[in-house]
Amino acid sequence: MPATAETTHDLVVLGGGSGGYACALRAAELGLSVALVEKDLLGGTCLHRGCIPTKALLHAAEVADAAREASRFGVRASLEGVDMAGVTTYREGVVGRLHRGLQGLVKARKVEYVEGEGRLDGPHTVVVGDRRLVGRHVVLATGSYARTLPGLELGERVVTSDGALALTEVPGRVVVLGGGVIGVEFASVMRSFGAEVTVVEALPRLVASEDPASSAALERAFRKRGITVRTDTRFASATTSADGVTVSLEGGETLEADLLLVAVGRGPVTDGLGYVEAGVRLERGFVVTDERCATGVEGLWAVGDIVPGLQLAHRGFAQGILVAEQIAGLSPAPLVESQIPRVTYCEPEVASVGLTEEQARAEHGDRVQTYEYTLGGNGKSQILGTQGFVKLVRVTDGPVVGVHMVGSRMGEQIGEAQLIVAWDAFPEDVAALVHAHPTQNEALGEAHLALAGKPLHAHN
Repeated sequence: MPATAETTHDLVVLGGGSGGYACALRAAELGLSVALVEKDLLGGTCLHRGCIPTKALLHAAEVADAAREASRFGVRASLEGVDMAGVTTYREGVVGRLHRGLQGLVKARKVEYVEGEGRLDGPHTVVVGDRRLVGRHVVLATGSYARTLPGLELGERVVTSDGALALTEVPGRVVVLGGGVIGVEFASVMRSFGAEVTVVEALPRLVASEDPASSAALERAFRKRGITVRTDTRFASATTSADGVTVSLEGGETLEADLLLVAVGRGPVTDGLGYVEAGVRLERGFVVTDERCATGVEGLWAVGDIVPGLQLAHRGFAQGILVAEQIAGLSPAPLVESQIPRVTYCEPEVASVGLTEEQARAEHGDRVQTYEYTLGGNGKSQILGTQGFVKLVRVTDGPVVGVHMVGSRMGEQIGEAQLIVAWDAFPEDVAALVHAHPTQNEALGEAHLALAGKPLHAHN
């Protein structure tokens, strides 16, 4: 049936994930008429299959570890087991509350919410079923999907992160294929829930986009937790049976497991949606944009995971706001990718913002200083029983250009670290600030004190 019913808006947003709904809400707030198209559930991958449900799992894993290790703190408690049905109820409760809140926001801002699968029909028209939504501007925000590998057939024994969220029981043995953010987070959860876990990563280190010091610290912590880490190891094939899955590695070695969790990254959802026909340039499936998220086609923008760069919900969220403000005639500053904070929520957490030491040396040559402050000197970290560090990267006689942290709850410290890097703070500037005691936040303060030449509880 041809699409005939036509509705005109200032802005039509294709995709209701973090980038799409942020763009729609901000544009509506600025007085624009907005239609938001989503084929699945409002909130997208982040809310329903990504950030929120996985972090709920990680919190349940933290509770399991706390029960298991209670005697360390003089508390008589024990872990009887993990009830996956109960974990699912808790997780779905969190997601459900956030979903309802988001639905209420969209309704309150008078955004026209259109359920259904949309595709471009030229640069200003989105077709959804028998409707044609015409916008002065169109924002592409169709998100990403969990990649797999050629020849790997997904099923009960071989799953991506989507399938892992649907597990009804804890597998005894798990092989995680991929040591990036998603892989190490699920490896952490499964280990906390009691599974034997092996991480297989083709690259030389885990979380390879992080500073090498962070990767090394995470590997040591994982091994201490009993997680087997196989870096520089390439996957060959997998064979499933009623009893489990046999994972074959290049070189002929095999690993036996109950579950193979495939975490080899996320790909852009752009195929077959009319993007190329509308004049959008794609590279490896990603939409090419300028620093302001413009595609080069008049009135056509793209935000979130389909734009090359960090695939992070908060990046897409910020890009959505940026585009809405530009369409409304404001002049927002473009995002600086290196100033976007990055957190991997495994145990221990890995958090960073700014340049790695390698990147800083590539940019500034020998004019780079680093300092590592171990959490051994931080009272709150000792109370929590966590190990790790804060690593600072600065330009000699200049600002701090990178902050890298490893340890329990260190993701909660990324806010101040982001301000330090984004505002070009010198170590002396931060050293002059009084940090509350006893907090893990003090570790940032004392690291800057040390780099400013005033080390106190320094353990190197």
